[in-house]
This record gives sequence, structure tokens and C-alpha cells, in this order.
Amino acid sequence: MRRKIIIDTDPGQDDGVAILLALGSPAEIEVLGLVAVAGNVPLARTESNARKLLEVAGRTDIPVFAGCPRPMLRPLVTAEHIHGETGLDGPSFDDPTMPLQQQHGVDFIIDTLRAAADAEITLCCLGPMTDLALALVKAPDITRGIREIVLMGGAHFEGGNITPSAEFNVYVDPEAADIVLRCGCSITMLPLDVTHTVLSTEERLGRLAAIGNRCGIAAAEMLRFSERFDLARYGWSAAPLHDPNVIAYLIDPSLYTGRTINVTVELASELSRGMTIVDYWSVTDRAANVQYMRTANVDGFYDLLVERLAVLP
Repeated sequence: MRRKIIIDTDPGQDDGVAILLALGSPAEIEVLGLVAVAGNVPLARTESNARKLLEVAGRTDIPVFAGCPRPMLRPLVTAEHIHGETGLDGPSFDDPTMPLQQQHGVDFIIDTLRAAADAEITLCCLGPMTDLALALVKAPDITRGIREIVLMGGAHFEGGNITPSAEFNVYVDPEAADIVLRCGCSITMLPLDVTHTVLSTEERLGRLAAIGNRCGIAAAEMLRFSERFDLARYGWSAAPLHDPNVIAYLIDPSLYTGRTINVTVELASELSRGMTIVDYWSVTDRAANVQYMRTANVDGFYDLLVERLAVLP
């Protein structure tokens, strides 16, 4: 069944590849809109980047909305040290000409879910979950229209990537993540435990570039830029690829394995702020609330990515 999705995103090179993967999969995915949130870079950059990516892919029919410029309760933390000043450093993108929608992104989420049939819309969260959390607070009735929330965030076995214990998307707005995880909807989480195995080797980046179209070349250039930080930090031969796993899961869930468990977020401790408390071994009696993915078919993922980017301009 073709999924109707809203992508909430803070592009970010890996967000960019995720968006292109969704656009290259029209048989499985209908993108209703992109909502930009502050995260990897500030909101003025992320909403511009979302429009740049749609223009590169020739999909200016998809509306882009600006969401929240900061987390719910905390100052914004950004990641230009990884993604560059623009968030999409690497390729040379033109400034976007397609319009930014006037409606606030949170209100777009609310209106779309209220107009939907029961369990019709999938929310894809590729950045901090501020927009979705505020929508849930403002209009709790919208859960009726949610089929599934699929998010890149959290970690357990791999620790953190912005602090020793916290993954970036959850760390930036832990209160938002807490609201989303407690909303009662079906939730699938693609954590660092998965994404740290999905490595963009030089051979795999070469396959993207060899597609020869502007989207494949842009994807390779984006990832070659953002990988430099991770290569230096981890000392690995290739860098992990995060957000596209959300879209790959929607297209082919068989690429991933995991289990349904309880996940909560640490909000109080300064040392472990934003840590996802993952009850992977069911040592508590807390109710399961997340399908937590643990492994990926990495070769299958990259085969899918190359196949789908090849159909784009």
C-alpha cells in the first residue's frame, strides 16, 4: 500500500539523501509536504535547504513549510561542524526559487492529520521532534490520523554522537522526543545502533556518483563532505549514514530487524540529557511503545538507494 507521508526534517546532507530516496520511490511513497525544523542548522537554512532539494529533484509541486526555530524549552544546538555553514555543503546548489508556504509547519501537520482518514498518514522525523511534539500538544486529537511515526534518533548499544550518552536529534529537543514517545501511536525508531552499521564506503559513494544524474552526483557530493567529521571521530574506513534509513524502512521493512520494547528519554540529568533509556532486554515492566530496529541489510539498503536515485533527474 502506498504510504502518504509528511517529512519533518533539518537538512543536513543525510536528510537530503533521505528526501531524494523518498522522491525516487513514487510507487511506495506519496510525499504530502516537507516541514523544516531547526536542528543541524538554524531554521532559515533548513527551510531553504528543503526547497533546494525539491528543485534539484524537479518536485517543486511538493510544498515546504517552516516549522519551529528552536526547541520547546532549551537553546538551540546546531551541527555546522559536521554539515558546514549551509547544512548542505558539498554540492553547489542554486538559491531556491520555489516559494516557502505561509502556513506554519505545525499547523500544516495538524490540518493534514485532521483531514486524513483514520491511521492514514506516516510522519517521518529526520531531525529534532519539536514540530510533531508541538502539534500533539496543540491538537491531541491528531493521533487518529497517524498510521505510524518513523524516526531517526536515539541509541543504546552505540552510546551517543553529540554527548557520550545522547544521539543528536533527541539531545537537541529531549522534551519533544519525550512527548512523541508517549503519544500512544505506532512508533518505529532507527537508532545509531542501526545507522552506525550503514557505512558509506568509497565503493558505495562511487556507485551513487556513477548514476550520472544530478541527484546521484549531489548525493555523493553531500555525503563525501559530511563524512569527513565522522571519519576523523570514529577512525573507521567509512562514515555512517543516518536519516535515509527512515525512508528505506518504509519502502522495504524487510531490510531491518528489531523488537518492540519500551524507550524513554532522560530529561533531568545534565550528564545524560537526551539519553534514550532503551529497555532492550525487558528488565522493567514499562509498556512497550517503540519498534526498535537493531540490524540492517546494508548491501540491500545501498542497492535500493542506487536504484531509486537513478530514476530522478
